[in-house]
Amino acid sequence: MTTRFFYILLAFLTLASCQDDAEKRRIENERDAKKKEAVFANINNAWHFNTQPLNASAGELNANWNEWRVFLNELSQKPQSTIGAFRKKAKTLSLKVADLNKNIPIKYNKPEIKARIAVLLTKINSLNLFVNLGDIPDKKVVALIGEINVELSSLQMQFGEIVRKSEIPKEEGELDMIRLLDTSRAIPTSKPPVPLIENQKPKGVLQK
Repeated sequence: MTTRFFYILLAFLTLASCQDDAEKRRIENERDAKKKEAVFANINNAWHFNTQPLNASAGELNANWNEWRVFLNELSQKPQSTIGAFRKKAKTLSLKVADLNKNIPIKYNKPEIKARIAVLLTKINSLNLFVNLGDIPDKKVVALIGEINVELSSLQMQFGEIVRKSEIPKEEGELDMIRLLDTSRAIPTSKPPVPLIENQKPKGVLQK
């Protein structure tokens, strides 16, 4: 009788333990699901990028610079439904922003433009890294989206600044100064010595 009671008690404790573990897993799963829902909601609400041209120069580049147009098009297409869609989009953006270093129009192929593209590349690569972590730091992702928008505006404003400077008329005398500073056009300051012809005496030398 005692042995039977012992086995009954052991079975009861085992069942109770299993039910307790199952309840803990259920609670943890619910907590994890709510956390993921909150992360998705935060990222989904913040995922908006300023892809509209800020000036005529940026608008012109949309038509003439394929890599820039494709990049903005990817930014404008917001992922839907799942966090997996955001992860896929972030990976695509990392590839497209890197392509901005290709085929930069000559007018804009300047250090200040390349520097801003480099900063934008760093920000989007960080976005890709955070979104693809197992435990997504949604606050950092939201902050990065804001920073990316700032860099987008800065890059577009620099496009406009380059055009503005190119349209400033040259001041009087500036072109002459540029010509003077151009060493390839400089006039020699001294003439090479003229070789003596055979039997020709230098001037001033008396013949004997």
